[in-house]
Amino acid sequence: MAQNIVFEDGTQLALTATDPATPASGDPVLVGQIPGVALIDEAADGVTTIKTNGVATLSVKGIDGGGNSAVAAGDILYYVTGDTPKLSKKNTGVRFGYALEAVSSGATATIRVKIGY
Repeated sequence: MAQNIVFEDGTQLALTATDPATPASGDPVLVGQIPGVALIDEAADGVTTIKTNGVATLSVKGIDGGGNSAVAAGDILYYVTGDTPKLSKKNTGVRFGYALEAVSSGATATIRVKIGY
């Protein structure tokens, strides 16, 4: 095996999240353009263990760039730093993953989301 491989899979990484400023365990997070979910609360040194693949239950809003829009299984979800919740179909954010369940137009629901793309 190559001697320069640092992590075999690279799916759980200790990194400093760029958003939110202080992630808590279970939060969707970004490290630049890398989406993930915090596995632990941010440590005193600013580092959080982040899972960059898999499926998590996360809060998603049924909106897109034009307003209210239902989310269907298979839709691409984006992370928008200024929104609450952070995940929706607004493509002005960073691509986060895929919805695995539906959310009604204008509603907010906790659904299964496939992390990454």
